[in-house]
Amino acid sequence: MRGEPADLDEEQLVRRVARGDRRAFEELYRRTSPWLAVRLRRRCADEQIVAEVLQETYLAVWRAADAFAGAAAGGSAVGWLWTIAARRLIDAFRRRAHHAAPPAAAAPAHVAPAEEAVLAGVVGDEVGDALRLLAPELRAVLQAMVLDGLSVRETSVLLGVPEGTVKTRARRARIAMREALA
Repeated sequence: MRGEPADLDEEQLVRRVARGDRRAFEELYRRTSPWLAVRLRRRCADEQIVAEVLQETYLAVWRAADAFAGAAAGGSAVGWLWTIAARRLIDAFRRRAHHAAPPAAAAPAHVAPAEEAVLAGVVGDEVGDALRLLAPELRAVLQAMVLDGLSVRETSVLLGVPEGTVKTRARRARIAMREALA
């Protein structure tokens, strides 16, 4: 691949990062970190967690860029970045929940998973209640596609399910939401 990093698309940048090209990494970071930070903030209001997840994400990109399959596997570099970031965010919520656990006697009977806690902060009122009542697999698809703005393909990569399954779950989720809000 020839050319300056600024002239390359994200997939080409990741390929160069895999070969240890620091300039390509810096360009990838410059180009994608603002977008990634906004997406993470939609799911998490804690700036410290967002900053940690961004750092962990780009560290993982630097270390594992050679694992990126790219368009040959039906993915995009941006989708791959988001998949890494989303997993790191979930890990951060789990770490926080583990370290901040209340004493057993004071623990509530039902503790919502991290994703539900984030959802409560993002969407409120009737829509939020309807979303929380969805089956977890349906809610995950709507969160990825609607709240995060991912495509069917990116959602498929993020959730590790076939694209057809994503489409089916999205349809079922929309029907359930219409019924809940009617």
